[in-house]
Amino acid sequence: MATFLILQQILKTGIVSEPAPDADPALRTREQALHADILKVFGQAVAIRHVDAGSCNGCELEIHALSGPHYNIEGLGVKFVASPRHADLLLVTGPVTRNMEIALKRAFEAVPEPKWVVAMGDCGCTGGMFGENYATCGKVSSVIPVDVEVSGCPPTPVALLQGILAAVSGGRQDAVG
Repeated sequence: MATFLILQQILKTGIVSEPAPDADPALRTREQALHADILKVFGQAVAIRHVDAGSCNGCELEIHALSGPHYNIEGLGVKFVASPRHADLLLVTGPVTRNMEIALKRAFEAVPEPKWVVAMGDCGCTGGMFGENYATCGKVSSVIPVDVEVSGCPPTPVALLQGILAAVSGGRQDAVG
């Protein structure tokens, strides 16, 4: 009986998800230039180690969107790695919780030179609604040096791509997006 009621509710409600985003021709034309910039700096793919320092996972959803077919970040020469020892760039989300402070410092120290740090989201850039308190150290730059801040709650995948490019091309930039 419960299954019937659930199916009836599904049929009555219909599709509630939002439509897929339109193709962005500017992103597609920028793809070759981005890949060339990455190869110029590294001679290979850029390896990113993502560190969730205490986020609500809103930023992580946007990071996962980059791996989908619409953005195809790996096709641009950007890949995510499991160890900071294999990374070129740390991508940090969330306000840094007191429990993650030492782990974030260790991850930063484990990344070989040259290395870059991108703070993602309002929480990573400013501490967000949490700020600095008994449970958090606040923004990422209060714990480790940050090269690029990508603001937004959460920032769009395009803003994140711009932040990654700004970091690897050597420019220090604040509040991308």
